[in-house]
Amino acid sequence: HYRSHSHVLSRRGEKAKSGTYCASLHGPSPVTTFGPKACMLQNPHTVMHIQDPASQRLTWNKPPKSVLVIKKIRDAGLLQPFKELCMFLTEVKNLIVYVEKKVLDDPAISDDENFTVVSKKFCTFREDLDDISNRVDFIICLGGDGTLLYASSLFQESVPPVMAFHLGSLGFLTPFKFDTYQSQLTQIIEGNAAIILRSRLKVCVLKENWEKMARVEEKGIILTNGDLESSRNTMQYQVLNEVVVDRGPSSYLSNVDLFLDGHLITTVQGDGLIVSTPTGSTAYAVAAGASMIHPNVPAIMITPICPHSLSFRPIVVPAGVQLKIMLSCEARNTAWVSFDGRKRQEICHGDSITITTSCFPVPSICFRDPVNDWFESLAQCLHWNVRKKQNYLSSEDEDN
Repeated sequence: HYRSHSHVLSRRGEKAKSGTYCASLHGPSPVTTFGPKACMLQNPHTVMHIQDPASQRLTWNKPPKSVLVIKKIRDAGLLQPFKELCMFLTEVKNLIVYVEKKVLDDPAISDDENFTVVSKKFCTFREDLDDISNRVDFIICLGGDGTLLYASSLFQESVPPVMAFHLGSLGFLTPFKFDTYQSQLTQIIEGNAAIILRSRLKVCVLKENWEKMARVEEKGIILTNGDLESSRNTMQYQVLNEVVVDRGPSSYLSNVDLFLDGHLITTVQGDGLIVSTPTGSTAYAVAAGASMIHPNVPAIMITPICPHSLSFRPIVVPAGVQLKIMLSCEARNTAWVSFDGRKRQEICHGDSITITTSCFPVPSICFRDPVNDWFESLAQCLHWNVRKKQNYLSSEDEDN
């Protein structure tokens, strides 16, 4: 559960009206009346409520009792930190520890007799088979950014707070260092931490399964030249980084239509299309030439992949709009879609992908705060604006 800060927003609006400066990523709350007669029509179907990121703090209704520990598979360097962390959580903090079954099946863990005494107390689960959505109070990730994406995929609705330790290759989404994990964990269990709400995309894939149905005569004779009949299959996903639509193994250009709130915006001709969250803007999207967006900005980014047009630039649209992607009528080949790099599947004529902002963000626990953590990641992971400093120009140099 997360503390509501609507009173902060209202006070911020009052200060803005009185002319007092108030620092916020979103600025003062906008007025909804314009002049003496005009006003904004109130929409009862508001998609999301934007909070001041500086006021987003973690708190607990009741002390946390359970924790899910996610460890990167097949990484020998994580074995010792994993064992040490789990023993601390179980023996010192008296927490119920959930671990995926395939993690404990690793011989390096199962053959350790000393650790087996502790691991027998763990609760195990299997992906896509066991539902742990209402059993876990918070999550700890050990590894790279992929562990946070995996944690997101396990929770299709409300997500517990996530504490991510940087023990992988990139570490853009994992701000914590493992050296001081005990004091950091103690602070979080006590409810002393800032959080950043990373928005997700709610994706619905509608598949038209066409089958040839044989016609039957009045006498019961089956005819072979039957009609095509379709059955619909719908799948839903919660996506933290991006939805990628590409041309798959075909050598032809991808040719897909992009709709926004029911209106055809453009046809994408190229290698494909990336629809990303602000969190995902620093992943595949930035490699394809997009801008980087702070995770607190309510937006959806649309980035073409190698478009066959010099003027097709990435665009940012408001959070909450509904995007729809379909194969164009004149498309020579099918397309393929993946969600955070997983669940890859083919998209055929008649299929559609609907994308909008999810109501279930990922509450990521900050090391310091949302702004400092993000710029620190830009500098450390992407070497943003790293350049050799220009030499100081002395007065003698100026005279010469």
